[in-house]
Amino acid sequence: MKNRQLFPVLAVVAILIGTGLYQLGKRQATVMPVAASPAADKKVLYWHDPMVPGQKFDKPGPSPFMDMELVPVYAEAGSGASNDVGGIAISARMQQNLGVRTATVTTGTLPATFAAVGTIAWNERDAVVLQARANGFVERLPVRAVLDPVRQGQTLVELTVPDWIAAQEEFLTVQRLPDNALLLDGARQRMVLVGMNETQIAHVASSGKVQARMTLRAPVNGVITDLSIRPGSTVMAGAPLLRINGTGTVWLHAELPESLVARVTPGMAVTAQIAALPGKTFSGRVDAILPDVSAATRTLKVRIELANPAALLAPGMFATLQFIAPAGAPVLLIPTEAVIRTGKRTVVMLANDGGTFTPADIETGAEENGQTVVLRGVQAGQKVVSSGQFLIDSDASLKGITSRMSAP
Repeated sequence: MKNRQLFPVLAVVAILIGTGLYQLGKRQATVMPVAASPAADKKVLYWHDPMVPGQKFDKPGPSPFMDMELVPVYAEAGSGASNDVGGIAISARMQQNLGVRTATVTTGTLPATFAAVGTIAWNERDAVVLQARANGFVERLPVRAVLDPVRQGQTLVELTVPDWIAAQEEFLTVQRLPDNALLLDGARQRMVLVGMNETQIAHVASSGKVQARMTLRAPVNGVITDLSIRPGSTVMAGAPLLRINGTGTVWLHAELPESLVARVTPGMAVTAQIAALPGKTFSGRVDAILPDVSAATRTLKVRIELANPAALLAPGMFATLQFIAPAGAPVLLIPTEAVIRTGKRTVVMLANDGGTFTPADIETGAEENGQTVVLRGVQAGQKVVSSGQFLIDSDASLKGITSRMSAP
C-alpha cells in the first residue's frame, strides 16, 4: 500500500530531474561557444594582481592581496605588453583613458629675455668710513641720526685734539727762528704724526695760529648708515666715527634658478621695475654672479648695479627684472613636463607608430617658459609623451623594458 502511494511522487521527481538536466545541457550548449576566446590560443606568461602588478604567479588562483582572481598576462597582449623592439604597446582606447598626449621635438631658440625678482641694497663700493686720526673728544656734531642725508663737503663732526696743540706751538716757535730749515722740517713731520693733513698744516703756517679742532667733512653725497659717536664723547685714534653710503648707484640682488644661471654673463643688460615706483623703469648691467646658493629655494644670487641719480631707490625695495640675453644658436626643444627625472637618469617616452612607446635617455640643458633644451638623445621630428608618461614608464619598468635597453 505504501509503495503504491510513493510511486506518483517518484514519478514527479523523475520528471523534474529530467527537465533540469535538459535545460542545463541546453544552456551549456549555448554558452560554451560564446565563452571561447582568442586568448585561449595565446601563451600565458604569468598571472598577477592588477593592483599589485609587480608580483607574478605561475598558476591561477585567488589573489593574496585583493578579493579577486589573478589575471593572466599573455605573450602578446593588446595593452601594456612589451613588443619585439623593446617598447610597450598601448591600445588607442587605453591611451585615451590614460590621458596620453604627445608633443613633437622641435628646433628653435629659447626666449631672448627672461624674468626674475630681487631686492635693492646699498652699493658697498660707494661706502665711506670716517675715522679719528688722533685722540680727542667730540666738540660739535651737526648730524645726529642714522639715514640722515648729507651733501659732499658738509661738516659732519668737529673734534678737539689736545695732541695737536703742542705740535703746532712747536712748529710756530721754530718758524720764527732764523736758519730754521732743518728744525722746521722736523716740526712739520711731528704735526703729520699726530694726524694733521697738508691742508691743515698749511693753514697753521699761513695764519700763525694754533688750530685745536679737527673738522671732518662729507666726501660724497649720501646718507649716514652708521653713527657711533655723540657730542662730548671721547674718541681714540683709528676709531670709526661714522659711515656714509653714496646714493648715486645701488645694488640689486636677484634670485635666479640654477637652470638659468648659465645664460647670465657679467655685463648683460637688465631692466628693472620697482613695485614702489610704478611706471618707472631703471636700467643696469650684471655686476657679478655671487657664489652663494640658497639651500631652501635652490637659487643663485646675481648682483646688478643700477643708476640712482634721483636717490629714489632705497634698500629693501622689491623689483621685477628682465634679463636681455643675446639670441643663441638653434637647439632641440621639448616640453619640460615630458622629462622624467629619476635621480640617476633623465628619460622621455618616445611615441612610435602603431601605438608603441619606447623610453629614451636624454641629456638636458637650460629650461625656460615650459621648454627644455635637449643636448642629446632625441632628434627633431620625433614625438615624446608629455602627459601620462609616468604611467607608461612604470609599466615599462615592471616589464623589464628599461633594463633590457640599458644592458650592453
